[in-house]
Amino acid sequence: MTEKPWGGVFRVETDHRVELFTESISFDHRLYQQDIAGSIAHARMLASVGLLTLDEADQIVKTLEQIREEIAAGKFEFRIGWEDIHMHIERVLTERLGDIGRKLHTARSRNDQVATDFRLWVRDAIDTLIPLIRKLQAAFVNRCEGDFDCILPGYTHLRRAQPVLAPHYWLAYCEKFERDVERLLDCRKRVNICPLGSAALAGSSLPIDRHMTAQALGFDHPSPNSLDATSDRDFAVEFVFDLSLLAVHLSHWAEEWIIWSTEEFGFLRLPEGFCTGSSIMPQKVNPDVLELIRGKTARVVGHLQQLFLLLKGLPLAYNRDLQEDKPGVFDAFDTVVSCLEVAIPVVEVTELNRSRIAEKLDRGYLDATTLMEYLISRGIPQRVAHSLVGRIVREAMDRQCRLVDLPLEVFRAVVPSLDANVYGVLGVQNAIQAFHSFGSTAPEQVREQIECWKQRLASSLKD
Repeated sequence: MTEKPWGGVFRVETDHRVELFTESISFDHRLYQQDIAGSIAHARMLASVGLLTLDEADQIVKTLEQIREEIAAGKFEFRIGWEDIHMHIERVLTERLGDIGRKLHTARSRNDQVATDFRLWVRDAIDTLIPLIRKLQAAFVNRCEGDFDCILPGYTHLRRAQPVLAPHYWLAYCEKFERDVERLLDCRKRVNICPLGSAALAGSSLPIDRHMTAQALGFDHPSPNSLDATSDRDFAVEFVFDLSLLAVHLSHWAEEWIIWSTEEFGFLRLPEGFCTGSSIMPQKVNPDVLELIRGKTARVVGHLQQLFLLLKGLPLAYNRDLQEDKPGVFDAFDTVVSCLEVAIPVVEVTELNRSRIAEKLDRGYLDATTLMEYLISRGIPQRVAHSLVGRIVREAMDRQCRLVDLPLEVFRAVVPSLDANVYGVLGVQNAIQAFHSFGSTAPEQVREQIECWKQRLASSLKD
């Protein structure tokens, strides 16, 4: 019964079906770098408190570094019977160092070991995601100058509402993705707490130095409660929530550009290299990449629900159910990374169909709200002005013309005090120029925001 490091109390070998059912090496092998980093820090700490000699610690560290290189080079054999990444590394370490290798697990359990590895992995994942989000934001910002003269119809309820500058649209997505960055950075604070040394659930009677291992691994501090440390997966839920909302924002953008690229809208020309065709209809150029970004969002959100259900009935402390926390987190991360990596070039190379946009821009009475605010500026109460402009719009609808095409007598019949100056606020160009409020689509406001984003991204991408 020497095959299993925990097998001393058992009289019967593990059934091969149980080994197949309980293994996690098929997915947790990707924790190998974090596991080895944690083991190196643990070995150094054990030496510092006298539980290992310096020579023993050096041998352990050197061998662990060799194992890390072998795994990275694909020269390491994984076996189902060795259960997980922790046992694989410890097994090979022990084969090479004998009793010295067997000492490494002093004052730790797989419970605190996996919690530490997982936190290190999530921390690395966050540090991978943020630069990708910054690159996507930069792709939107880099469009702004070239698209500054393009006015788009803004929508509510998918009905034309008011005109906006194209860069105002692009920066709206930058704001969404900025909140994603902020959430991830905030999540990182709660991730960056070290469980190592909590052991199985109650800590250790040995004189270990948990602050030393926490500092060596770049954690802010060790976890203050061993029961909580080994069983807590709040950080994983929070991380996947952040991924889910990021994916939803990507889906919002993908859906909008799918609509805008249709013949019915025709606002965008998607790059053919990021589209696919039909197996039966020769003319089709389909936005499959954007559709998959939209579809993969459901996958990420599904992993969030799985985590909630996994945790909802667990008593303290560690339970084997928690083995099921990692596949969903890994896949959610991989999915979002793949979406970001393909979204960046799509944003960079997609072209606006300016002639088509201009052709339809006068439809929908986008200047009606500007006319209402013009009346308000002349002392008419908002609710009254709203009603009066509604009557003027109805007249234009009946005549099937734009507001600017109505003769002055139509305006004066509704609002007698109006004169020819009213035409100065009509039409999308005049409506755009009429905006002034902070954060609006006013040209001077948009220019200021573009500069703010350039400076912010220059700083963050440099870091």
